[in-house]
Amino acid sequence: MQATLITERNRRWFNYFLLSAALLAAGCSGDNVPTKDLAAEIDEVAATLIEQPLLHSTSIGVVYRGEEFIRHRGDMEAGKPTPPTDATLYEIGSLSKTMAGTLMANAVLERKLSLDDDVRTYLQGDYPNLQYKGEPIRIRHLLSHTSGLPNMLPERANEVLENFTDQRTPLELNAVYTRYGKADFFKDLHAVEIRRMPGKDYGYSSSGTELTAHILETVYKSDYESLLRSFLRDSAAMTEVSIRLNDAEAARLAVGYHSDNEVPTTPMPQLPWGASGNVKATAPEMVKYLKFQLAAGPVVTESHRTLVEFDSEFSIGYFWNIISGDRLKGLYYAHHGGVPRSQCYIYIIPKYDLGIFVITNQSGDQTASAMEAAINTLVEKIAAQETVAD
Repeated sequence: MQATLITERNRRWFNYFLLSAALLAAGCSGDNVPTKDLAAEIDEVAATLIEQPLLHSTSIGVVYRGEEFIRHRGDMEAGKPTPPTDATLYEIGSLSKTMAGTLMANAVLERKLSLDDDVRTYLQGDYPNLQYKGEPIRIRHLLSHTSGLPNMLPERANEVLENFTDQRTPLELNAVYTRYGKADFFKDLHAVEIRRMPGKDYGYSSSGTELTAHILETVYKSDYESLLRSFLRDSAAMTEVSIRLNDAEAARLAVGYHSDNEVPTTPMPQLPWGASGNVKATAPEMVKYLKFQLAAGPVVTESHRTLVEFDSEFSIGYFWNIISGDRLKGLYYAHHGGVPRSQCYIYIIPKYDLGIFVITNQSGDQTASAMEAAINTLVEKIAAQETVAD
């Protein structure tokens, strides 16, 4: 959710880290690839990751050619024996957007709406501002971050997030969203000014994802969280995914650290719908999500379909970042998630029938690059196994 999410800098990728160079090329092989040492490899990658400055713990989930692996390392609280477990609930931040995209792909396939619908069709009242020179914001523009809407509403949140690593940021963000509900969102939406043609330029927008959730609520006549939980339960056997937690669930929520603050910080504040960054899930639930993505059924296939191609290496699907031209990974789908006390990644890499979920309970300006390096190392190890098997 932070301002330093995926942008156009460094191939429009996460804006404060450099992608590691791919050092190993390997071809695909048959199904019988040995995985007997992969659990140990994941353990080693996890151990190396938490050796990085400020990182306390990590959980890694992997699905590789049908086999599942989950590893937890470190202690969630500094100086206390508090390792993460399969029961630990994590804030997955903007990985939530891929789930919203999945629900929208399902709505398209069910003909509940069209990607070319003017978003104002689903709004009460007049919004003459949600267009540029006669071209309206359409649903496809929300999904591809080309709507021209601001990253966050209210606009004050964007000012707070400009100084993301400042230790005051979590408290200031909490203050912005205290008692900020759907009615406030629509009021602020009326005041938005669209300054460029929708559908052309990339501009990361969490407010666009929140509006997506409203549209889904409108066409299905149900609240967004119920839609999400029902779909993931029926389609992916995911039963422990929540936006708002009850008391028992809140007790299992991972503690986390913001930037270089030695004191654990507060959770991400509740957004009006929560579709852009409020989903919580356990590592086993995210492994189920990886399996669902890798199975590539009709809904997933639609959600992975390119809606906008920005250059030969970077496209956007239904909120999914689509990366091509990587010598090691081939074409893959990925997303970063970040809140003030947690960062994570999801990678879907068809070349190896591989899905990776990595999360750590610290959020700072070096966290993403450390996780990216860990993922690259893990992919290199798997590619090396496949090369030997060939």
